[in-house]
Amino acid sequence: MASIRKRGNTYQITVSNGYDINGKKITETTTCEPTAKTAKKIELEVRDFAFEFEKKVKSGKYISGDKMTFADFTNLWFAKYADGQLADTSISRAKSTFNVILPYIGHKKISALQPLDFQNLYVDLQNDGYTKNGKTYKYSNNTIKRMRDDLSSILNTAIDWRLIADNPVKGSKPPKVERNNSDIKYFTPDEAKKFLDFLDKDYTVVHRGREKADGTPSIEHITTKQISTQIKSIIYMAIFGGFRRGELVGFSWSAVDFDNNCISVNKTAIRPTGGQKTKDKAKAASSTRTVSLPPLVMDLLKKHKAEQTEYKNNLGTAWNGMDWLYIQDDGKQMDIDTPNKQFKKIIVRYNNDNPSNPLPVINLHCLRHTCATLAIAANANIKSVSARLGHADINTTLDIYECVK
Repeated sequence: MASIRKRGNTYQITVSNGYDINGKKITETTTCEPTAKTAKKIELEVRDFAFEFEKKVKSGKYISGDKMTFADFTNLWFAKYADGQLADTSISRAKSTFNVILPYIGHKKISALQPLDFQNLYVDLQNDGYTKNGKTYKYSNNTIKRMRDDLSSILNTAIDWRLIADNPVKGSKPPKVERNNSDIKYFTPDEAKKFLDFLDKDYTVVHRGREKADGTPSIEHITTKQISTQIKSIIYMAIFGGFRRGELVGFSWSAVDFDNNCISVNKTAIRPTGGQKTKDKAKAASSTRTVSLPPLVMDLLKKHKAEQTEYKNNLGTAWNGMDWLYIQDDGKQMDIDTPNKQFKKIIVRYNNDNPSNPLPVINLHCLRHTCATLAIAANANIKSVSARLGHADINTTLDIYECVK
């Protein structure tokens, strides 16, 4: 029978589990923090918890945080949680984090970890840095903060599994990350307007053949082209919707609601080891959202849909696509790198045409920052900006964009 002992608002549960080879009694202990409100319901909840705990101990299924090292726990976490719950990119990032951290604290029992262990870890990481191609570099404060966030997340799972009672990372503070305007790259309202206007202009491409055998130059062929409606709509979606690259490429036409001028974000394209794929869930729960779009964006999407339908009909049996919003030549889902490559090419063309007044050379993700900063500059509510971007916490939005208000 399990022993139950009240300790403040929690209950300590102890179960005897035989004797070791030296005749010493083996006991396993855990903590129950009931959620019930009435005394009777608390008693029932604690009793049920103690019964289940004893059953796990007696059947050998209980894993104690007093016996498991942090390194062992990370292996368990990847096998039992991460592989089924997280995107491949998140798993890859976690593995990189733990490869750095395990030499420092991997040998420690997870139940013995204290906030000071993590405080010391941050200092050690700052002092030791890392080596790449024979050179030593310092970890940035932002990188150490990201590692701290990864650690906190994994140890929250240890709490859920009753391996530890609280999260020791929460008592530690990573180095302060100073943000300034130079950290966030984006178009100003004037730059955004110039760039969008430039999308409607024709551009020329010069084709040159090989030099002739007698040394005379080949004839130049000049072709006039237009930026495709597909690429235009991607850029408009990024600026006015604030979508991530994977979200843009992951969109299907079924997500577009033309009647209500909005689009649903519920998928994301990723490129894990082995090739691109689309997951039937967004980056995180908060990333699943419905975003309203202005009429000019919806009109562009309607034009894009009409052109894509005509193209599909003309392609006939050569069409290999599904319902993707953005496609390759054969109808398959657009490669995740294409939007950024096309965006950068357009900036280069603009700056070649306007050498005295060039645009900042930014990447596609910076249009997400542009969306946020334009909204904040227009006095939009920060909560609505956070919801549009799909941030899990409004403080994330504040941390990133406070400096550009």
